[in-house]
Amino acid sequence: MPDSPIPSAPADAAERVGWLRAEIARLDHAYYVLDAPLVPDADYDALYRELQALEQRWPQLRSADSPTQRVGGMALPEFTPVRHRVPMLSIRTETDTTPQGAVGFDQRLRNRLGLDDAAPPIAYQAELKFDGLAISVRYEHGVLVQAATRGDGETGEDVTQNVRTIRNLPLRLQGTVPGVLEVRGEVVMKRADFLRYNQAQRERGLATLVNPRNGAAGSIRQLDPRIAAQRPLSFYAYGWGDIADWPGQPDTQHGMLDAFARMGLPVAAQRVHGAGAGVLVDFHARVLAERDSLPFDIDGVVYKVDSLALQAELGFRNREPVWAVAHKYPAQERSTRLLGIEVQVGRTGKLTPVARLEPVFVGGVTVTNATLHNEDEVRRKDVRVGDTVIVRRAGDVIPEVVAVVPDRRPLGAPVFDLHALLHGACPVCGSQIEREPGEVDWRCSGGLYCSAQRKQALLHFASRLAMDIEGLGEKLVDQLVDAGLVRALPDIYALRAEQLAELPRMAARSADNLVRSIGGSLHTTLARFIYALGIRHVGEATAKELARHFGGLQALLDADVERLEQVPDIGPVVAQSIHTFFAQEHNREVLRQLLGAGIHWDETAGEVVSRHLDGRTFVLTGTLPTLAREQARQRIEAAGGKVSGSVSRKTHYVVAGAEPGSKLERARELGVEVLDEDALLRLLQPPAGAAEGAS
Repeated sequence: MPDSPIPSAPADAAERVGWLRAEIARLDHAYYVLDAPLVPDADYDALYRELQALEQRWPQLRSADSPTQRVGGMALPEFTPVRHRVPMLSIRTETDTTPQGAVGFDQRLRNRLGLDDAAPPIAYQAELKFDGLAISVRYEHGVLVQAATRGDGETGEDVTQNVRTIRNLPLRLQGTVPGVLEVRGEVVMKRADFLRYNQAQRERGLATLVNPRNGAAGSIRQLDPRIAAQRPLSFYAYGWGDIADWPGQPDTQHGMLDAFARMGLPVAAQRVHGAGAGVLVDFHARVLAERDSLPFDIDGVVYKVDSLALQAELGFRNREPVWAVAHKYPAQERSTRLLGIEVQVGRTGKLTPVARLEPVFVGGVTVTNATLHNEDEVRRKDVRVGDTVIVRRAGDVIPEVVAVVPDRRPLGAPVFDLHALLHGACPVCGSQIEREPGEVDWRCSGGLYCSAQRKQALLHFASRLAMDIEGLGEKLVDQLVDAGLVRALPDIYALRAEQLAELPRMAARSADNLVRSIGGSLHTTLARFIYALGIRHVGEATAKELARHFGGLQALLDADVERLEQVPDIGPVVAQSIHTFFAQEHNREVLRQLLGAGIHWDETAGEVVSRHLDGRTFVLTGTLPTLAREQARQRIEAAGGKVSGSVSRKTHYVVAGAEPGSKLERARELGVEVLDEDALLRLLQPPAGAAEGAS
């Protein structure tokens, strides 16, 4: 929302001022009282700056009820009002976001103090400008007794019970403390905590938070402190209010914050003090470079005169301290128009709706795309094509549509329906899309066939517990796919050493070794092959159960859902997933090509030889003489046994090698039979005639 030109006539200015005051009051109410912001900060700031400019041009239009004459906000009736003994005032914002803004602040102070160029530089402290909720926390004799919001600067809201839930805020201060200390600071929600919280909310089908700032403000102003306790909040101190009985109180801004830190109060490490504007310019540039890596959101830095005596001499002007200024960075939220919604297919087949936006400059870059997460999230936020939306970009986080501006919606904008938009088919490969009961994500069922999932399918296919192709790791898979050498799984078996040797950083010897490893994977087991296919919900254990139950691939391909549900530990969801996979002709074609490349297994070996150890539980400990831990586990499971990680009364055998550790001691305590490797190998031998009876 650009700044409007200043009207040239007083009558026009008066009309504009009236509208701006009403609009800012509406936005303030939504933000501070309802915890439901309607526009991004940058749009609000543009309105506020315009009102300031009009009142400066025509001072007769300024009135006591103007938003520029107060800090903003009011106490909710449900909270107990708290009168601040020392007002919580705002500070002026430096509108010049270049380094010259810091130089200008220093020059204004020098002019006010009558300092010429020969006078010594002023000492400053530079701090972060947090993007959260300002709070005043009162300690008496070191014990937290009250916490209050800023409110209108004179009167706030008692939020003591909610603030007490903030884990990094001490309930009792450490060391020598004042009789009374009101600590001013910011409640924030760290980015990682914000992302984890929203992801958990999505998985539970619950509402997400708009942004970390809104999450912090909404949490502190919850009437039920149990809700606040569930929110991951943090507090950082940067100032103070009422102070009494503090012998030896520091006489500088940085000394006060150092004292706070010694008392156990959280103080941000990102702060400096020194003389002259150069210190401020350097800090502004350094924090801007580090902004994306900070654990929390900031919207700028704050410069303060370091000497408390000089702060008192400079005083206040229009309810703002002369000795401090906020130097902002580019906004991380802006509004723009949603031009369309497309759907991307991820490496695992997950379908993600993506907003195509009218380009908007936010968070220091021009954004044209933003994630919408999933269909449920789009509907919960009621995002529709043509909407004016609020876009957020903070740090390395992918740009996200966080809210809409409902009163700017075009008529007839339809509700988003992912299945209808795609006509039920994957936009990449045309395979059927599906969403299982209780899940929020739609997925492509193409698996092996879908090119969007190719790299993930290759990595899984080559993994140790699948086809075990040594040397085929993530970087090489990226190279093979990007170079067009592998377009589908069967292409792996057509690779030649001379092709591989031409890839960057691929030596001839490594190429030869990889080709040998690929060739060695042709002889495998049915269970490994099933697992390698990457069927959704089919892990290693399920693949083994399928191999044991059906004994051959064709029987598995022919199985319907009812028969699949007869396999141990396979329920309706897994059975349907397996059936859907094998029912698609393109997946069967991939299977035919893989088998045509020479993949084979012994139908009577491994998992189907004998089940004579069914129901017996083993625990492995120590190093066996000849068997690796994985080999021993596979052979036990092939004979029907189960391998556990801990010893209990239900354990039948503990297999112990060299340096067995505490599991052997536990086995002896419980009277569990202990085997060495030779005893295990004898036990693994099937009884006479067992192999002939296997099917």
